[in-house]
Parts: sequence; C-alpha cells; structure tokens
Amino acid sequence: MAGKGRSREEVEARLARSPYHRWLGLRIGEIGEETIEIVMPWRDEILSRTEPHPVVHGGILGSLIDMAGLFAVYASGATPTGTAYMHVDYHRPATAGPLTAKARILKLGRSLSTAEIFIYGPDGKLLASGRGGYPCES
Repeated sequence: MAGKGRSREEVEARLARSPYHRWLGLRIGEIGEETIEIVMPWRDEILSRTEPHPVVHGGILGSLIDMAGLFAVYASGATPTGTAYMHVDYHRPATAGPLTAKARILKLGRSLSTAEIFIYGPDGKLLASGRGGYPCES
C-alpha cells in the first residue's frame, strides 16, 4: 500500500501502457484524492448492435467499470495487482458517447482495496454502476 497519491503524469503513463486502453482511446479526466474520471470516446467497434439504434456492448461497460476502479486505487498511491471481484449493474443502454466513468475508493487496504464506479453518458444519465475489489502489493 502507498501513502501518497500518484501524479497525473504517472497515472496517464500507466493507462497508456496497455494496448487495450489505447485501442479504447481512454483518457484521464479529473483526479481527486480518492476519485478518478476516465473518459472513453464513442467508436463503432464498441457497439453490440446498430439497428434500430446503436448500443454499446455490455462487456465494454463492464471493462470500463473495472479499469476505473483499478485506476482509482492506483492513483491513490496503492499498487493493485489485478481484480479480485467485480459486480456490474446495467441501468440503461449506452446509445451515445463519450462515456465517463467516475470511480471512488471505498476502502484503501493493505491487501485489498474496494472502489465503486458509475458510468455516465454525454447527457449525464447513469448508464451502469459497479463495485470492485483490487488486491494490492504491501
């Protein structure tokens, strides 16, 4: 576990290390002491259907929830090593973008940290929410 949060530059560099994150076009929005925003642009490759209107695949939303939780823990200064568990609730279809994931740490622990995450559409409506547990190096 860490004591001090990481700089925006450190968090952005860590996010950019993953080819999947780069492919999604993720960028860091606001970073707080125990919060982070991750913004994902709209792109056709994330759609599960296009007719009668476009809808983002649920796996993409779940993935965004997982990443935002993990990066909230990382930005706080802890070193997460993966995901121990994750729960996702889908509230309404994501039909436009960009999508914004807002994560907040619930507990920063020595061996396991927990975060809650909310995904919003461009109109500010809640699309999905979740909670994840992230094992951390001591």
